[in-house]
Amino acid sequence: MRRLDPVRHEGKRREILEAAGRCFVRHGFKGASIAAICTEAGISPGHLYHYFASKEAIIGAMADLRLTEMAQRFHDVAADKEAIPALLAELRRKKSRIRQATPMVLELLIESGRNPAIAKIMRESSRRMRDLLAELLRKGQASRQIDPAIEPETAATILMGVLDGLKIVALREPKFDTEKGLVMLETMITRFLMPPANGAQRDPGIADKRPDRALQ
Repeated sequence: MRRLDPVRHEGKRREILEAAGRCFVRHGFKGASIAAICTEAGISPGHLYHYFASKEAIIGAMADLRLTEMAQRFHDVAADKEAIPALLAELRRKKSRIRQATPMVLELLIESGRNPAIAKIMRESSRRMRDLLAELLRKGQASRQIDPAIEPETAATILMGVLDGLKIVALREPKFDTEKGLVMLETMITRFLMPPANGAQRDPGIADKRPDRALQ
């Protein structure tokens, strides 16, 4: 019996995911047929089904790969105790995909309303993303880089909502300056997460209205 080469198998799997990603960006989830994905990847449908049982399985694998890579980046950065720079670097890494990937994400959200498999993928992806961010925030709190008054899971959810909002703005406003938006967003995230300048504990339920709050 022929033995499977795990390196070649994983390499081909990633090639298919990349080809599928290009098709989804061009045609959307509904418009990108298995035949189109196979053509893009240069393989037969039978070959594709050897790796993925359906388009939903491809979407799930794409989400899993993205989150796994993000987890590794956060793990590497956490070893150097740089929580906020890690978040900002991840934000910068996503810059080129803000306009490109947003229509597909919105389509998947709509599809999740009628496709239980996609709904499950979206919920699981969101949960894992929140858990990754919350864990990074906890590590930042342990090293005194993140405000200890912030509840990590809630803060992580808020950060995800802000990032999603920027994507929507970029889609609705074609002339929106994404670079300027990212700079302001970086400032906002830094101010949100940094401990108070004087080291005092803040009430997490009360907004800090001081205009002269310092950044360190």
